[in-house]
Amino acid sequence: MRHTIKTAARVIGLGTAAASMAATAVWAQAAGGPGTPWRGAGAPPCYGSDGGSYQCPPAPARIAVRAGQLFDSRNGVMLTRQVVLLEGERIVEVGSEAQVKIPPGTQVIDLSQATVLPGLIDAHTHMFDRPRPGMSRETSTLIAIQHLQSDLRAGFTAARDLTSHGNGYGDVDIRKAIDEGRIDGPRYQVAGRGIVWGGAASEGADPLASIPVRSVDEARAAVREHVEHGVDWIKLFPTGAYSFTPTGEVNYVLTYPMPVLQALIDESHRLGHKTACHVYGGEGEKNAIIAGCDTIEHAFALDQGQADMMVAKGLAYDPTAVRYTEPYMDDNDAKNTGGKYRMIPIIEKAVKMAAATKGLKIMVGSGVDGGTFPHGTQALEFAWFVEHAGMTPARAIQSGTIVNAEVMGWQDRIGSLEKGKYADLVAVSGDPLRDISELQRIKFVMKGGKIVRNELTAYTASSQ
Repeated sequence: MRHTIKTAARVIGLGTAAASMAATAVWAQAAGGPGTPWRGAGAPPCYGSDGGSYQCPPAPARIAVRAGQLFDSRNGVMLTRQVVLLEGERIVEVGSEAQVKIPPGTQVIDLSQATVLPGLIDAHTHMFDRPRPGMSRETSTLIAIQHLQSDLRAGFTAARDLTSHGNGYGDVDIRKAIDEGRIDGPRYQVAGRGIVWGGAASEGADPLASIPVRSVDEARAAVREHVEHGVDWIKLFPTGAYSFTPTGEVNYVLTYPMPVLQALIDESHRLGHKTACHVYGGEGEKNAIIAGCDTIEHAFALDQGQADMMVAKGLAYDPTAVRYTEPYMDDNDAKNTGGKYRMIPIIEKAVKMAAATKGLKIMVGSGVDGGTFPHGTQALEFAWFVEHAGMTPARAIQSGTIVNAEVMGWQDRIGSLEKGKYADLVAVSGDPLRDISELQRIKFVMKGGKIVRNELTAYTASSQ
């Protein structure tokens, strides 16, 4: 609340105290104060943490979903003729039609001709685009909301957003708005600005883009600032760009010295937060694994020794494979090497090796950013894993559901359709274990018991 008031004060030219008084006055006028009967227009609204009003959610309902097929993501198998019973936003029972009795008066959603799966999870998104010159923060935020709603309609009911792309802690504000029910969107974990290695190039840089650090002390302070602003993850950048030498070797730019990287990770863990490390290869990639970064992002040059070390340390690998095997990658490499060398085969080799490494947790994270990878199309990642990494469809779906939920610490909330978890589920017409591209044609989306999308011939009725 205090951060929101300060921001508003800067925009309209008020001091913090004056803005606080104004906000309090508006609240009192609209709501009449705590315990005061509603005296405004229409039915009493609900209010967010900053005093903004919105339509209150309906009373919790009891719903039964009949599933022709249901993907058990915990065991990686397809079950038939299942019933998912939910009350409000939570699942209260799941089982076969013979096991689960639908109580009288329950609303029934008939998906008996469809395949039902847990809501999908994208472990690496960027809801914000990088602002274009002259773009207002308001426009940037509107675009971000459009992106996250496209993701939700595509079946991604949860996501991890890894830096706000020059929009400060705007991702924290959006996460709060979703959590409070003020806008529709995936369940989010967010990372704020991100922390980069400082240098001459960082002087005068946009303070909304990232926090540059130049020492162990600055590193620890930057982590604390992120935590104070309410982020869930700490995003780090142990490597910079890559380039090919004239003989075809790949150079990867090292950023943080190892003591600084270790301090960043240790301080994050001390404060109960996990770290996600953007690495392409080289010494920075090795350092991130040795230092215990919780998720290794991209890792073009991942080798077997590093993969085995990740298994031993319990780290997870998020390849963002589609994002870095798009045609523009070949265009860039052709321009920089005269067509001699390509990064894409190196990436494909690394991900295929990782998929064959026993015990390595591989995540589905798209890196979707609205540029070369449009929001709402992230299900391409599942097909890539099957077609290029040798994964079975079942394992690929597990990566984008139960594995991601575990890495995000939400295995008790999402990732599988089980009693006590949120009623986040999607449905497709066909069988994604036979044709993984079915996930690119999501027809039904439910988040927390609320239908977001329904393009099936499903009907609702009351059980007798």
